[in-house]
Amino acid sequence: MKLALDRRLFLSLAGMGAGAAALSACGGPSTAAGTGPSETALNFDGVTPAASIDFWSNHPGKSQDVEKDMIARFEAKNRGIKVNLVTAGANYEEIAQKFQTAQAAKSGLPALVVLSDVWWFRYYLNGNIIPLDSLISQLDVKLDDFRTSLVDDYKYDGQQWALPYGRSTPLFYYNKDHFAAAGLPDRAPATWQEFAEWAPKLKATTGAQYAFMHPALAGYAGWTLQNNLWGEGGSWSRDWEVTCDSAESVAALQAAQDSVYKDAWAGVSSKESADDFAAGLASATVSSTGSLIGILKSATFNVGVGFLPGGSKAKTEVCPTGGAGLGIPSGVTPEEQLAAAMFLQFVTEPENTAAFSAATGYMPTRKSADMTAVLAKTPQIKTAMDQLAVTRVQDNARAFLPGADQEMAKAAAKILTQEADVKTTMTELKATLEGLYNTDVKPKLKA
Repeated sequence: MKLALDRRLFLSLAGMGAGAAALSACGGPSTAAGTGPSETALNFDGVTPAASIDFWSNHPGKSQDVEKDMIARFEAKNRGIKVNLVTAGANYEEIAQKFQTAQAAKSGLPALVVLSDVWWFRYYLNGNIIPLDSLISQLDVKLDDFRTSLVDDYKYDGQQWALPYGRSTPLFYYNKDHFAAAGLPDRAPATWQEFAEWAPKLKATTGAQYAFMHPALAGYAGWTLQNNLWGEGGSWSRDWEVTCDSAESVAALQAAQDSVYKDAWAGVSSKESADDFAAGLASATVSSTGSLIGILKSATFNVGVGFLPGGSKAKTEVCPTGGAGLGIPSGVTPEEQLAAAMFLQFVTEPENTAAFSAATGYMPTRKSADMTAVLAKTPQIKTAMDQLAVTRVQDNARAFLPGADQEMAKAAAKILTQEADVKTTMTELKATLEGLYNTDVKPKLKA
């Protein structure tokens, strides 16, 4: 698998078909003068760290307690710096909206902020966050000790724009007791086609309302449905060609719709499929690794976890990376930026990433993190760590187009909760995604 540094660059669109014409005008990663981040290297020589900084978090994976603990230990080690933990939203979307509001007001900005996988790039485009390279060098952050695929997700145009924090992949969660009662193997299905064969047995023997619960569409559809699309040879996009209306993509989403309506063995979570699964409402679901600890604490049955299923066209490398990193805003003082970088360095030290993983189920972001004690207590985390080796970088349309994730969720809602025609819905989505590119991305890039 290529490094994300290579995969994340805007690739040349030469040679694409007519369907890509709307996206083919720009192919380079450089930003136009005055429309994006500054290319001037930041210099923190002689800067004294601020005495107090705000850290905005949505506490991914119910991590508020472990965040407070890390802050207390950081302040004890760096007695001249106070870190104020601010609950800036209940989820990634809310924290992003609050950050945008502060940007517009040019006041009240944090020194360190949680940036989700679908928000950081627009902040890069708008010059709202700083490159971390000079701070990484000054503080001697061991960048090569980070798990390559996770840290490289934030490399763009030769610079590092964030460091990984609550990083996750989706996992396949299943009720071991239900699977045993249905006479099924104690493992995740190899493909969605295999699970479709298992589903009637689960419904007939377990008493659960559903064999499978699709994740809540808001915040999840664009992410987890990449698995279904990739398994059937489809995608939201290939490089910058929007492909959500391709025959392969439509077939994948038609199968998802059929699971709810025609075959009637799946439901769609209204809020959080991990909670529905833990309550026994469904025999299986797909949810973030960050839900793992919560599920294990809440479930009264034996919980199994496995890799995401493949499809008829691809059985491996069908799992997207995801989650959030930490970035430093450009609109705060150099003193605040340096203090934030010091705290960021502390939070991402190996022992702290292990502690964060133990508390949440998110993946340890450092290679040298000692996970022995964590895995002894929660061996299921190793499945997430192992799956990282066969992940696939997210489609550009989902990760880079501002607002695309919400549009994908709306389209998925039409398909999975309103039984809308799949081809029509995907054709409409394609037009919307191309419009987002032309309006919000293309003007900020050099042709």
